[in-house]
Amino acid sequence: QMCEKFTVCQNSVELLLHNNLNLPKVTEEDGDFLTFLSFQDKCLRKISSGLYTFQTYLKYVQETFISENQNVESLSYSTEHLARTLRQMVINPEEVIIPDAPTQESLYTKLKSTKDWTEKITIQLILRDFTSFMEKTVRAVRYLKNTRSFSV
Repeated sequence: QMCEKFTVCQNSVELLLHNNLNLPKVTEEDGDFLTFLSFQDKCLRKISSGLYTFQTYLKYVQETFISENQNVESLSYSTEHLARTLRQMVINPEEVIIPDAPTQESLYTKLKSTKDWTEKITIQLILRDFTSFMEKTVRAVRYLKNTRSFSV
């Protein structure tokens, strides 16, 4: 939809130039999914923390991408619910990093200061990285579901 509505497409060179967003990522250092068993707690902490961090980015997308406001609101709610659920599965839930209000406000202010054209690129980058993060999250949760008894 972004490509059609705003002429902002995945392969746009501009996307690469403006990707200075510090979006959460799950990397191999957080636990290789093939040897995930030994990294379960660390990976769950990282995923839950990342989901909490994405809340500020999703708020920005929701308030900026007006035509999809309701869809993004639902996505944000589901993301927060998943973050809480995964946090409860961590051995020490207090180790999950949840950005505090000043950090969230600072990030949100920085995001809102972008210009119209950059705003479209920023939304595209957030949604692209969120999709990638969620793909890895789904793989991890499926693996956990098959290797230990829990329900999400």
